Amino acid sequence: MTSAGSGLSVWQTCALSLLVFTGASQFALVGALAAGGSPLTAAAGAFFLGVRNAFYGLRLSQSLSLPRAVRPFAAQWVIDETAAVSLAQPGRRAARLGFAVTGLTLYVLWNLTTLLGALGAEAIGDTDAWGLDAAGPAVFLALLAPMLRTTAERAVAGLAVLLGLGLLPVLPAGVPVLMAALAAPAVLYVEGRRRSHAEGLRGSCRDGRSDGTRQSDRTRPDDQSRSGGPAGQNDRAGRAGRVDTEEERR
Repeated sequence: MTSAGSGLSVWQTCALSLLVFTGASQFALVGALAAGGSPLTAAAGAFFLGVRNAFYGLRLSQSLSLPRAVRPFAAQWVIDETAAVSLAQPGRRAARLGFAVTGLTLYVLWNLTTLLGALGAEAIGDTDAWGLDAAGPAVFLALLAPMLRTTAERAVAGLAVLLGLGLLPVLPAGVPVLMAALAAPAVLYVEGRRRSHAEGLRGSCRDGRSDGTRQSDRTRPDDQSRSGGPAGQNDRAGRAGRVDTEEERR
């Protein structure tokens, strides 16, 4: 329905789901088109959202160890769900089975529901009149919210929202989404500087404690000499013996 609201036909919507099997990228693409963005800008935003699947592929290539002839076809099913199921299996055979079953099930159901949704949107007509134009952003937020677990991830999301909304009035449609991607390196840079500063402070504290320990070790024998400790008694006994020897010589 979201793609129908952005002007895509039924066959274009189905082709999108068949070829771009990742929900976040699809919603970003049709959302940018619905906002009036150019196809190139919309495709660029969808591409950046789908980059994470490449990192899944690096990890799955080790756990699955598929033949080279099969890998291009298996890459189509590398998504969050297949990666999670495969990596949770104890062995390679179970990982391959989990990947195949999860990928096939989701791929068939995803494209089937895409077809039903596109036909339903075509039957409804004007999806904006029903408020279905908000379905895309709502689903995208529902997909994104569970992934924001750490403070850094929430900071990236918040800064991206500020960049997107702030640049929306001054840049062409679709470009603010690309500019919002700059939030990730900015937050990571600040987080790295903060951790480096904290590690430097901890290192300084450890060095200070080590210097204090060495200083106390050097001064402890002198303190014992001045006090009535064993070291001090030995020093006094030694000095008394030297005095007696000198008197005998005289």
